[in-house]
Amino acid sequence: MEDQIIKNTIAFVKSKLSANESGHNFFHIQRVYNSACYIMNFYECDKSIVKLGALLHDIADSKFYDGDESIGPKIARNFLEEQGLDNSKIDHVINIIENISFKGLKNKQKFKSIELDIVQDADRLDALGAIGIARTFNYGGFKNREIYDPFIKPNLEQTVKQYKASTAPTINHFYEKLLLLKDKFNTSKGKELAQKRHDFLEKYLEQFFKEWNFNNQNL
Repeated sequence: MEDQIIKNTIAFVKSKLSANESGHNFFHIQRVYNSACYIMNFYECDKSIVKLGALLHDIADSKFYDGDESIGPKIARNFLEEQGLDNSKIDHVINIIENISFKGLKNKQKFKSIELDIVQDADRLDALGAIGIARTFNYGGFKNREIYDPFIKPNLEQTVKQYKASTAPTINHFYEKLLLLKDKFNTSKGKELAQKRHDFLEKYLEQFFKEWNFNNQNL
């Protein structure tokens, strides 16, 4: 039965996110799902919870709903109830959706489980490396933000509200979130994968500033 629910969930999410911008569409979900399925093989966990959490974690990202964080969990709960999933498993998946996001430096997670740890690591991996860079600039363009402004410095002391309302240049996001993620991974396997992608971010930024501040020394 749970295998069928997974198949139904894949079809549901693919349909639901068909119109999303490319950084938060079904391909993002697919990458997170694949990463979560890889990481979970190294740990004792409920694999069906991991799979459902990965598939539904961005079913209604609050960034696209005026910051309303209640919509995603409601959509996911209604769908899973229609599938006849056990209530305790539904509650666990909803807890993953409600606690997975970064939400700035001062956010405190209210729920913990190995399944959440795995899905969260998989989601954070997609914010790092080459894909993370592409998604960051895609979203910055979607929000019509500047690429970089040397006079607008990154804000590392943001509240959750400030983080969500920020209109800072896209490069600032590297310092306000992406470069901070490496130290926020939960699992040892997630940390191992994150380090490689973090290193790629640092190399990219080094090249970016060489080109931005072009001179004869940067040829």
